[in-house]
Amino acid sequence: MHAYNRLPSSGHTTPSPPASPLRSPRYRHGRSKGGRFTPVGPPGRGNLPHRLAWLLLSVLLRRQGIFLFAPLIYISGMLLYMGTVSFDVVPVIKHRPAPGSLYRSPQLYAKLKAEMDADNSSADAISTIWKTSHKGGDWKPCIKKSSEGLPESNGYVCVEANGGLNQQRISICNAVAVAGYLNATLVIPSFHYHSIWRDPSKFRDIYDEEYFVSTLQNDVRVVNKIPEYIMERFGHNMSNVYNFRIKAWSPIQYYKDEVLPKLLEEKVIRISPFANRLSFDAPPAVQRLRCLANYEALRFSSPISNLGDILVARMKERSVKHGGKYISVHLRFEELQVHIMLSHEQDMVAFSCCVFDGGEKEKEDMKEARERGWKGKFTRPGRVIRPGAIRINGKCPLTPLELLMLSSLAVTAIDDMPEVLFWKLGQLISLFHFFQGGVGLMLRGMGFDKNTHIYLASGKIYNAERTMAPLLEMFPNLLTKEMLASDEELAPFKNYSSRMAAIDYTVCLHSEVFVTTQGGNFPHFLMGHRRFLFGGHSKTIRPDKRKLAILFDNPNIGWKSFKRQMLSMRSHSDSKGYELKRPNDSTYTFPCPDCMCRTNKSDDSKS
Repeated sequence: MHAYNRLPSSGHTTPSPPASPLRSPRYRHGRSKGGRFTPVGPPGRGNLPHRLAWLLLSVLLRRQGIFLFAPLIYISGMLLYMGTVSFDVVPVIKHRPAPGSLYRSPQLYAKLKAEMDADNSSADAISTIWKTSHKGGDWKPCIKKSSEGLPESNGYVCVEANGGLNQQRISICNAVAVAGYLNATLVIPSFHYHSIWRDPSKFRDIYDEEYFVSTLQNDVRVVNKIPEYIMERFGHNMSNVYNFRIKAWSPIQYYKDEVLPKLLEEKVIRISPFANRLSFDAPPAVQRLRCLANYEALRFSSPISNLGDILVARMKERSVKHGGKYISVHLRFEELQVHIMLSHEQDMVAFSCCVFDGGEKEKEDMKEARERGWKGKFTRPGRVIRPGAIRINGKCPLTPLELLMLSSLAVTAIDDMPEVLFWKLGQLISLFHFFQGGVGLMLRGMGFDKNTHIYLASGKIYNAERTMAPLLEMFPNLLTKEMLASDEELAPFKNYSSRMAAIDYTVCLHSEVFVTTQGGNFPHFLMGHRRFLFGGHSKTIRPDKRKLAILFDNPNIGWKSFKRQMLSMRSHSDSKGYELKRPNDSTYTFPCPDCMCRTNKSDDSKS
């Protein structure tokens, strides 16, 4: 028996297994002396390439380890092949920018110009602004003042208001609310000298200090300074007084739990800086004090209010043909800051990091402005600036061209679409070439005739001689405070940015319509203040810049479609005029319902 056959033999022979099928003669192999398989050679006849191929195949089969070098052989072959081919025939894949990421408004304007010229719709737009009745009814101011005496004070609170005019205003109103809540005596806030605003004005230079103190006398004690006997403990040096470093948007409960015990112990505390150090989500008692401070106690000083009232009267006199109604436009394009407000803080046009078509000169100016205002902020390692993403997110300022196109939605022949979303003066360096469309096109599109009066609120305009000339040519009644007032009237306010801003604030406050395309404290305060004055409605035009970025980047859009989109945006702007404050909204922008009460139906029917 065979050594490996463990099964016993049955005495019968086992049939042999069937023969394996024959393989292709080309790959039939035999056993060589060395026990290796040898490929059958090629036919006797064949050209040189065939013989070389057979030789290579033979080597590969004999030396199987060579397959480890197959990737290297493949790459080498590809490189050799590419070296013999011209790169001109290699297809180039071009990156397509995301919709809305590039500034293409000039091309769109050129495309739509002819259709805009052919649109003969016209009407007196300013006389029909916001004629639509609102189902929500009207609102009226209803800030309650206390008539009772105040208990003994728990101590003195000193705050330092920082920022520009309206950021300081937030600090003042919040300080009133905190002092009243803690039953403390508020020292008239001091103003931090800001490196950008560079205004040394004191509280009494901007606001009527006596009126402020008397208005709050039954709700919050306000004094000019801390008594001497208390300051003796600190060597008459305020830097020795305990200073709280409070986080932004802290709840009022924090002041009760952390600040009040120290106030009772020390009898005087400092809070610096104080801008935005109190949450907007606060109980009614705190909101009432904010309303009282903002809408009742804070009144501009007599020099500012007197000149502001004079300019308002002059605007109304010049626009008498339109019932004394005029439009105010907020322009932040100061020579010093090159401003544009992007959020609740003071951010700048340079800060936006957007790219337009001003070329290298524009880039250098923006770069210098960023470095001047925020040294190193934009050049630190790891900082990546993506202008396209910024534009898509609606954070780029609208240029004069875009605002001119916006204005072209203006007035239609449909009587039930009375509002207008119109032009806002732009903020960029390369302005003048945007206005080559002519006066007729722009005014027809906007719905305003040539006699419409527009008040331009701004500081010293960047490159004014170059940028203002086209505007004045097309809008002879476009006015600024420098045009309305004489040099002698403005002399006391020049070189004081906050006082000049207060004059602009006054004239904008009493305009029929206020136009803004940016955030920032100036427009937010104006929107709230105008709601307070105009029955709860802001009468403010705020276009959606995210949608505009997409529209301005669409080369295929026609005039009718563009106009329809603008009318929809205009209607949305009007519908947002009545808005109630949500928990985390600013009381200074949304005074309803904390500072205002809804009028009852009987009052509505009588009116």
